[in-house]
Amino acid sequence: MPSNYTGLGIQLMTTGEKAGTWGTLTNTNWDIIEQISGGYVVQTLNTAGTGANTTDLSVSDGSTGATLSHRAIILGAETPETITGNKIVTIPIDVQTFYIIKNSTSGVFTVEFKYITGSGASITWATGDKGYKILLATANDGTNPDIVDATADFVTADSTTTLTNKTLTAPKFADGGFIADAGGDETLVFGEVGTPVNELKITNAATGSGPILSSVSTSGTDTNIDININPGGTGVLKSGTAAVKIAGTETIFVPAQAMFGTTTNGADAQAVETTATRPEMKVLDFDPSTIEYAQFSIAMPKSWDEGTLTFQAFWSPSSTDTGAALIGLQGVSVANDATSDVTFDAAVDVTDNGTGTVEDVLVSPVSANVTVKAAAADTYTYFQVSRNATSGSDSFTGDVRLLGIKIFYTTDAANDA
Repeated sequence: MPSNYTGLGIQLMTTGEKAGTWGTLTNTNWDIIEQISGGYVVQTLNTAGTGANTTDLSVSDGSTGATLSHRAIILGAETPETITGNKIVTIPIDVQTFYIIKNSTSGVFTVEFKYITGSGASITWATGDKGYKILLATANDGTNPDIVDATADFVTADSTTTLTNKTLTAPKFADGGFIADAGGDETLVFGEVGTPVNELKITNAATGSGPILSSVSTSGTDTNIDININPGGTGVLKSGTAAVKIAGTETIFVPAQAMFGTTTNGADAQAVETTATRPEMKVLDFDPSTIEYAQFSIAMPKSWDEGTLTFQAFWSPSSTDTGAALIGLQGVSVANDATSDVTFDAAVDVTDNGTGTVEDVLVSPVSANVTVKAAAADTYTYFQVSRNATSGSDSFTGDVRLLGIKIFYTTDAANDA
């Protein structure tokens, strides 16, 4: 009986045949086996002509060099081969093996890999797919065998793979990379900056303790590291359904009842009855022709950043005039065991107009920045309110009846501990 051949071209010699040539033929078989087990080859697709065509990968019985016998095949060229039509690549119907194949073509055309005959399943690279596929030539039917795409069962650069009980060591996410939920929607998105040294660390905890989210420095150069949590737009940082208090702008309202007219040129304390048993206004009256003053004092919150303040004046007109009134505020802080005989920084005025109606409640615009002289933590701060009545810009002809002052200050701590 003469020799016969496997589907991939290995020669199967009959006992007693090929006397004197077994060594050469066996070495050739070993070369073919090496080719099958790990060979790599490039197969151009324009050899049968440009445009749409078919390239048949045939077996070389008893000799090396058959493209189909290589495990890894580059279809096209090392540098992508330009194709001008859809390509078909075929293998003989009895070939049973697996391949790692890359579509290395350029051009918006498909490349199909299939058995030479039959209606079994084939694999096609779409026009934009220029990647690798792991294929199984099954030879599972004598007439209509299937080519199976096994790529999805392996982890590749382009695969969508579910990993179970796997340890990821130093996984990396590009700027804008994300972790998605089961539906593929973004759950956690990553951003990056140049030369980062500070990072978040999440630590689990035993029973009775909460997990820890902390900021750490990979370089060891930073010791005091903030954690910035920034809600989008006008969003609010919450714990459950309740807003979380964060450092930022805070307010203190000081009513006129908590103030007093100064000994020199002091504003007059008055009670203005609207209608009996209705709201009664406790005010400080500031004269339209003389600069008058009132004062109040606050131990500012420890969380205050000791920076500048702004304020709004709440007042009521004593007449129907609609002119402009200039209401000012100035401040100075006094430390422990220091004298109160100190001067204020210059007053900052805010301008507001009468509305033509007596007993209206008027709220001024927010002022420009007010600098508190000698501002520091754990100090006692004096404030002085005035009406700049002698300024040419103050044209309101009645008394300014001060109802109170709202101070806006900025905190740099979440509490006063």
